[in-house]
This record gives sequence, C-alpha cells and structure tokens, in this order.
Amino acid sequence: MQPDSQKSPHFPLVSVIIPAYNAEPFIEETLKSVLAQTYPAIEVLVVDDGSQDRTPEIVEKISQKDSRVQLLKQQNAGVAAARNLGIQKSRGEYIAPIDADDIWYPENIEKQVECMLEGGEEVGVVYSWTVDLDEKGLLTGGFRSFRIEGDVYATLICHNFIGNASASMMRRSCLEKVGVYDKTLKERNAQGCEDWDLYLRIAELYQFRAVPEFSIGYRRMYNTMSTNYTTMANSQSLMLQAAKQRHPEIPDFLHRLSTSNFLLYLANQSSRNGRDRTALFWLFQALKTECISPLLRSGFYIVLGKSLLNLLSQSGKHQDALDAPVRVEDTPSSENQPIGREVLVEIRRKKIKLMVTIGNIFHRSISLLVKRNQPNIDTLPQVKISATPPTKAELSYEKRDSGY
Repeated sequence: MQPDSQKSPHFPLVSVIIPAYNAEPFIEETLKSVLAQTYPAIEVLVVDDGSQDRTPEIVEKISQKDSRVQLLKQQNAGVAAARNLGIQKSRGEYIAPIDADDIWYPENIEKQVECMLEGGEEVGVVYSWTVDLDEKGLLTGGFRSFRIEGDVYATLICHNFIGNASASMMRRSCLEKVGVYDKTLKERNAQGCEDWDLYLRIAELYQFRAVPEFSIGYRRMYNTMSTNYTTMANSQSLMLQAAKQRHPEIPDFLHRLSTSNFLLYLANQSSRNGRDRTALFWLFQALKTECISPLLRSGFYIVLGKSLLNLLSQSGKHQDALDAPVRVEDTPSSENQPIGREVLVEIRRKKIKLMVTIGNIFHRSISLLVKRNQPNIDTLPQVKISATPPTKAELSYEKRDSGY
C-alpha cells in the first residue's frame, strides 16, 4: 500500500488492541501475525487482564525486540475493560482489536486501511472475512463471508454478521461519539456481546464496509467464555434492551428474530461441544421466542437430529467429526494433509457466494421494511478517549522486518 502523495506523505497510525487473560498458549502466535502485517504504521497494545500464567512475560520479551509492542497491566476486570484501557492509551486514527488467540493474515490491516480511506469519514467500521481454526491452528472448514454494507443498523440488530471482534477496524473519531466497550456487562454476569453492542452504537451514526477477503483466523475454543452459554444469552438480551431504548421505533419482530437466531447459534455451539441436552434446551428456547424462522433453517434439524441420536445412543462422539480439520490428498498415495486457506476458498467457493448473496438479499429486505430515526451526529457530546496523538515525524514509516 502506498499513501496518496497528493494528500499526505504519511500512513495513518493503526492501534492494535489485544486483551489477554491467561493467553500463554497462543499470545506469541497472535503477536507474530500482527507484527508480520504488510502495513507499516502500527502500534500494538497488549493489555494483560490479571493473568496467572506467563502471558506478561512472553509479551515483555517480544516488546524488547520490537518497540511497536507495549504491555499494559490491570487487575482482572474483563475483556471490555481491557480493550478500553488499550484504547485509552492508544494514539492511532484507527482502532483494530484482536483477541489473544486469533491471528491475522499478512495483508489484513493494509486492506482495511485502504477500505477506510476509500469510504471516507462516513464509514465507521470496516471488517474482513473469517476462517475458523482449531486449537492447533488448522482450518476446520468453517468461515464467515458476508458483504453487508452501508446503513447496516437494522440488519445488525438481527445478527452479528461481522462474527467476532478480531475482524473489524474502527475509526477513533466514531468512538469519541458513541463511547467504548460496555464494561458493566461483566458486572451483570453478561459477557460475550460487548463487540456486537459497540458495533450497533456505531451503526446508528456511521456506515460499514466489507473487505471481501479471508484475512482473519478465528480460533474456535471450548471451555472458555464463549461456551458459557447462559452468560452469552444474558449479554445479548441486555444489548437488545439497550438498543430498544435508543430506538423504540424498531419493530418487536426484529428483536425476536435476533434472539431466536442467537439461541440457535448457542444450540449449534452446544452440540459441537458435545452438550446435547443443552443444545436441545436452546433449540426449544429459540422456538419459544420465534416459532417460524427456526423451522425454516436446515441447521435447526441438523442439531435436533444429531443431539437426539447422540442421547439415544449415548455415544457422545458425534462432535469429533464436526470439529476435525479439513484435509485434502496431495497425491493418491499420500496421507491426507491439512489444507491451506486458498484451497479452502476454492473448495467452498459456491458456499461463499451463496452466503454473500443470501446476506445481501436479507440486508436489502430488512432495509426496505424497517425505518428508524436518524440521530443528529452534530448534537452528540464528545467522549474523551485519546492519549496524546502521534507527531508527524512519528507517522513517517518505512517498511521493516519486526526483528522477531
């Protein structure tokens, strides 16, 4: 990427925010992927959220080799508070969060900055596509490839099409209007939807843009916060309550559809984690919330059938096949080998195109059906979140190796 010489000789600074709690198994790999970005103008703030393992030691060692990395520490206060501390101490024009067990492929930041610059000041968030990884970093075959853009508020109420916090880049000036992550969700036993909640507040005022490339590796982990399903359900419920207070004109059916979709997601995650009774519970809750759309989705019947069969057989083994890495034969005589990102894209090409098409049809339909009151951005108070901005000299970068 080259800066526009007619506008500015400088690259906009991107602040990478990494909240980390007991992240020893993955933090080094995550930092390697961040420091290997082709975009040169980054600062990396790792916020240790009271880890009890070697996380701060690993980060400190890396920061001694690469001055772009800073280690911040706080007592355990949750992911939202950790991200907020990183944002408050950061100086970048753009904020790019990534969780401590995920990875970025090398051109992610470069492509996202290009998308931001092309979109202009009206764009508040850009996001990239995601592939799923297992604990060993192998592709599982799962992916997320929506291209929902523009005024996305109503569609974003229905489902978090971005998928995870590591896929987005946000404009700092947007956060100065809408605020940062809601750290009170942890206090209310409702962690899990902090990023979705922030996206909604940004979407009230700004447009979203997509980078249609698989640049994020999202690690599907079990026995973590993401599998505390009751906590996540509480989080989504509180998020929707807050959204409804801000926009009571949004019809109730949209909130019911959102809740039903999310409960189906929890059922699917429960099934993959071998919790078949829990999966059936969330399926029932989804039907109670909204009884039509779940019955129109093949995933409902897949989870229902597998959970019932597994309970009847008491085998408890069906999740192994679901979570196994995708493999391909290099030659007829060779053993199966894990596939790469490019091969996965080729294998899943039709499904990727279908996901994009369905997402766009749904987005356009919801946009036609649902009208909302547009807040006046000029009347909103400024929220101070910034540290001292970088000087022009600090914004002059050359491409370099990380030294790590």
